[in-house]
Amino acid sequence: MRHVYECPVRWADLDMLNHVNNVTYVDYLQEARVDMLRTHAPDTRAHDLAGSPTEGLVVVSHDITYLAPIAPRTAPIAIEVWVTEVRAATVTMAYEIFDEPSDGGERVVHARAQTVLTPFVFAEERPRRLTAAEKDALSVFLEESPSPRPERSEPRHLEAGHYPLHVRFSDVDVYGHVNNVKYFEYFQEARIPVVERISAGEDHSGVGVVVARKEVDYLRPIHFRAEPYDVWSWVSRVGSRSVTVESEIRDGDTLLSRAKVVMVFFDPLTQRSATPPESLMTKLREFAALSA
Repeated sequence: MRHVYECPVRWADLDMLNHVNNVTYVDYLQEARVDMLRTHAPDTRAHDLAGSPTEGLVVVSHDITYLAPIAPRTAPIAIEVWVTEVRAATVTMAYEIFDEPSDGGERVVHARAQTVLTPFVFAEERPRRLTAAEKDALSVFLEESPSPRPERSEPRHLEAGHYPLHVRFSDVDVYGHVNNVKYFEYFQEARIPVVERISAGEDHSGVGVVVARKEVDYLRPIHFRAEPYDVWSWVSRVGSRSVTVESEIRDGDTLLSRAKVVMVFFDPLTQRSATPPESLMTKLREFAALSA
């Protein structure tokens, strides 16, 4: 069975291209996931998986592929959510964000995504195994399919790729951790100045970038504090019309989270991918060579 959630689209969700910002999609996924658990939970234990003061599901990883932009709208966007895998201590959920034309036309899919989650005991700061009752509750939504593991390049800590991350008090959820949605913002905020430093002096005003795919792994919680965390970003691949940037968030020697983002160069006028200036691509390749 698949659960369908009608997600409101807010004006504040839009970016400078007048599309829903890529970061906001993961917020939509969270809303759909919580709505599924709260709507269909057959008992208190399963309902608690949606979030209680003591226990809940925390995100281990997100993987989102962006297929078509979501334009400004007053109608909600539809999100299907279901379960693809239930293991001893994790559950994998899949999503499709789409529009279904009222005239019976073909579905327009805006994004597909996958989230791996684990039950977590907040008072003890530890994950736990799923109970038999929880597995039974989740199996109602099960459509088994393999969950491929993302590949990562070796990290590179280059000065040009460093960004000091300051956590805001409002980033922290009721469990005392930075909410998983905020990590997408952190990686975006760190990535933008790195790309600006690489492309300094280049005139690419007619070409923008859009995110085609984003993978985020959550390894340890991030907490609110006065001192900044370190974000390191590097270029792992340069294509003809795309660039892949990988990043990690660290607290000293401790790895907290890592991400891989594929960005495609984009012409705002034609709303299609575009070939960027060769001089810009040369600079990206040079930075990628330093990152190799």
